[in-house]
Amino acid sequence: MLYEKAPAKINLTLDVLHKRLDGYHEVEMVMTTVDLADRVWLRSTDDGNITIKSSEPFVPNDRKNLAYQAAEILKKHANVSKGVEITLEKSIPVAAGLAGGSSDAAATLRGLNRLWNLGLSAEQLADLGAEIGSDIPFCVYGGTALATGRGEIIQNIAPPPNCWVVLAKPVISVSTASIYNNLNLENVVHPDTAGMVAALEGKDYERMCTKLNNVLEPVTMSLYPEVVMLKEQMKKFGADAVLMSGSGPTVFGLVSNEARVPRIYNGLKGFCKEVYAIRMIGERHKLD
Repeated sequence: MLYEKAPAKINLTLDVLHKRLDGYHEVEMVMTTVDLADRVWLRSTDDGNITIKSSEPFVPNDRKNLAYQAAEILKKHANVSKGVEITLEKSIPVAAGLAGGSSDAAATLRGLNRLWNLGLSAEQLADLGAEIGSDIPFCVYGGTALATGRGEIIQNIAPPPNCWVVLAKPVISVSTASIYNNLNLENVVHPDTAGMVAALEGKDYERMCTKLNNVLEPVTMSLYPEVVMLKEQMKKFGADAVLMSGSGPTVFGLVSNEARVPRIYNGLKGFCKEVYAIRMIGERHKLD
């Protein structure tokens, strides 16, 4: 039995360039891991079966679960006859734009690589992960990265300067597919992705704050006024910069002054239950 940490991610930028011939969208995103994580427990079994247990009743316990698919694809790739019991201790909100499911799958790949002594590289695990989900390669590596293609091409970049992150998720679930379907690429304001990368490389907190941008945010906000309200409240309570992560609905605020964090956290608690005050991790996972 071993456990692997599965941290959430936030998007510092999210750009959609065009629709691809394969039906996916070509994207360009700067993402970083934050210190809000699920714990994935893995126990090898001799029956060859994959079973999922979760602390969160809304999480599927069958093939619909990305961790299940990760175990399945790794078993097949490495010709492993053993089974595994996967227990997910959920802390990351579900369907929140924080890649909780993808991170669980990535942790399953990393953990089973150790548990079964497979000796695969991070690149090999990321390639397997890309077959089941676009965010999984980033989650295999963790840290801070520029993701391109459909999200599976990962370039490691400098971690963000030290700051606090306040996350708030309203009590709604957002369909990523519906947000992309409502995106009109004719009139989006594209992020300055290169400017964000330069801000991170230069450890320039103020510039990082000015470069936050997510082309999906206006789409989600037009459909879900709760997201608009959360952004406004977070700014009002004193966050330095505020953005929606992924396709939403989670909103995050960056805060450099620790003394301001409790005011923002407590203020948001009046509007939604799921509020977290956390730090960025920003560094890559190490494969033992």
